[in-house]
Amino acid sequence: MAELVPGKLLNEGKTKKIFELPNNRVLVQSKDRITAHNAQKVNDLQGKAAISTKTTCLLFEYLAKLGLPSHFIKQETDTAFVAVRCDMILIEWVTRRVATGSFLKRNPGVQEGYRFSPPKLEFFYKDDAAGDPQWSREQIIEAKMNCGGRVISADDVDKMSRITVAVFEVLEKAWSSLDCSLIDMKIEFGVSAETGEIILADIIDSDSWRLWPSGDRRLMKDKQVYRDLKEVTEESLQVVKKNFEWIMEKVKLFNTKPPAQVVVLMGSPSDAEHCDKIKKSCEELGILCETRVTSAHKGTEETMQILAQYEGCSIPIIFIAVAGRSNGLGPVLSGNTPFPVINCPPIKADWGAQDIWSSLRMPSGMGCSTVLSTEAAALCAAEMLALSDHTIWGTLRVKQLNTWLKLKEADCKMRKAQQEKSA
Repeated sequence: MAELVPGKLLNEGKTKKIFELPNNRVLVQSKDRITAHNAQKVNDLQGKAAISTKTTCLLFEYLAKLGLPSHFIKQETDTAFVAVRCDMILIEWVTRRVATGSFLKRNPGVQEGYRFSPPKLEFFYKDDAAGDPQWSREQIIEAKMNCGGRVISADDVDKMSRITVAVFEVLEKAWSSLDCSLIDMKIEFGVSAETGEIILADIIDSDSWRLWPSGDRRLMKDKQVYRDLKEVTEESLQVVKKNFEWIMEKVKLFNTKPPAQVVVLMGSPSDAEHCDKIKKSCEELGILCETRVTSAHKGTEETMQILAQYEGCSIPIIFIAVAGRSNGLGPVLSGNTPFPVINCPPIKADWGAQDIWSSLRMPSGMGCSTVLSTEAAALCAAEMLALSDHTIWGTLRVKQLNTWLKLKEADCKMRKAQQEKSA
């Protein structure tokens, strides 16, 4: 493979350089430098560039796995990655779960530790000379920023706000799985030189957030440790570096999924097409799914053996029962396992109402639910597994976000078409 040769320097910040590449690509090169208080405090920290790059790449890869795109393409070297070229929007989007830091200074009377539910969203205009002042949503809209030929509109602000909170929540859930609280974080967006669309850009690393292991501020691992240093020594810098390394190693664990499975049991092989749709939807959500054929009426003993086989796996299992006519499969499963059972009957035109009723009218003591859509059956199972799986939870959260974004975009196009028609 040919060696990547970066072109001219496009931009240089406090902790990174951006180099031009062909085909609307850039090389984002991190520096071994750490800063705080708008660069009033600056130190060299050998190894920081590699830690920052690896952390950023792991995070963007994780977000992409959940279905949330960004400018990130691939890691190129230990200290640089390739990304889509963007015209950056000069706003920092900050999400807070817990009141601390600058929020307390700007909001006297609020006690440290106040918890925001839903998360608190704030905006800051990137201007070092002015100290990155806080802006309102209205100020961003009225600024009519032109980025990459796109004037940032109220709709764009709404989209970025939604994405910002979703990014925070999925990463908060991932950190929570490691017994670490994500207190707040900042992200940035840019307008893609390829598509003209707004995408998540810049970097997300140890400079981007506050992290408190076990929710304890005294155990913080983020850059606040550096900010709080009254005297910077080589020893104290090594403590900061070890904290950043700790964060990087923990981020590697985001993709560690607890084992879980969905098992679709069909009463007849004639229902295979219906079951394959459920399986496909499960796999799109990142869930392992198997299909089996068994009849609770005609082969009760075999059904119980299959049930025992999966119960012996000692992992969370969701059973989906696919049986038409008289549905005995769902109730038999539900009556003999503590694991969740979902009925998803294949509806036929001639006896559809009766088939649905046989799945709804359960004997007492049965906890199985009934859904009619194959996609809904997979989503119902995913929501149950998401209680203990941060990756599935994140996938569902991003799926909801993307649905909202599509509706928002459709509304924008309709309004634009109407305006053009009436002009």
